[in-house]
Amino acid sequence: FSGRMGRTIETAVEQALAGFLRLTAEGADPDSSPGIKPALDGAYALGQGEARQGRSTDVLLAAYRVGARTAWRELSAVAVSHAVPGETLGVFAELVFAYIDRLSAVSVAGHADELAKTGLARQRQRENLVRQLLAGASIEDLETTAERAVWTPPLTLTAIAVNRGHEGSIAATLDPRTLEAPEDTVEPLPRPVTVLLVPDVGGRARSAFIDSIGTSGTVIGPARPWQSVGASVRRVLRALELGDQSDPPLDTDDRLADLVVRADHEALTDLRERVLAPMQYLRPRTQEKLIETLRTWLLHQGRRDTIADALFVHPQTVRYRLGQLQELYGDTLRKPNTIVEMTIALAIAD
Repeated sequence: FSGRMGRTIETAVEQALAGFLRLTAEGADPDSSPGIKPALDGAYALGQGEARQGRSTDVLLAAYRVGARTAWRELSAVAVSHAVPGETLGVFAELVFAYIDRLSAVSVAGHADELAKTGLARQRQRENLVRQLLAGASIEDLETTAERAVWTPPLTLTAIAVNRGHEGSIAATLDPRTLEAPEDTVEPLPRPVTVLLVPDVGGRARSAFIDSIGTSGTVIGPARPWQSVGASVRRVLRALELGDQSDPPLDTDDRLADLVVRADHEALTDLRERVLAPMQYLRPRTQEKLIETLRTWLLHQGRRDTIADALFVHPQTVRYRLGQLQELYGDTLRKPNTIVEMTIALAIAD
């Protein structure tokens, strides 16, 4: 009962009592009487105050009930001592409890409205925080927005992409501080997903976190310091092309080589065309066999028997195909730079 809230409570009680006296004098209905507006405003303010303090309406509504019982006990004793007729006493009792119900309902409305208002404001600030994180804002700006959003920064954030509409299936397992990226910050996308930023699931916690995700098509990025989560988001978005929405959860840490090779599709296409240029005039079926042989030759470092086993062909067939490749490429097959380019160009099969 101290400070601003104490004054609010005292004013609300005075207004409630004054409003009740007007009702009894006028014989009015608590649901329609204009004379009790100040009391209703006070009750609404009490509900708002409880929401601002992070409390439910339980204690406030209990106080109303206790107040109503106490008031009715005293008022009924006075009425009986003055021989008030039972019918009049019954109407009076109905008025007491109808009035308390009205005040209670208005307080609940004030509580709900305040939660909605502060919740919406908090959500907008959190969306703004995500936009700043993905835009690479300064640490000062990020900390200011985090404070306005009532969001306590974690050590790390990990981006995950969940099939759009399925994020609710894992929401209960995630830290309440999990942020959701607005759609316009991560478009265009290969497929419709929702990108979430999950606090502190790096290091030892990563394996357990991934095991807990049973939603198909989910892609998990790397853990990054919370201010640098944009890097995790970018990797997740690139990794969406490695699978589809029906695949098991994909850990991008297990697909780093694929991500590196696919980082620039146009450059990879140009490199592939240059590496395979000597085969361009061969028949498609011959090209296919020689490309697969060249890829296997690179993978097994020229060991013919191992190549034959991998291709399910006779070693003599391997010898013949390698002879064809030697004719097509000549001495370039011995150059380290050529080997590197071929390895990268053929790392991903058609």
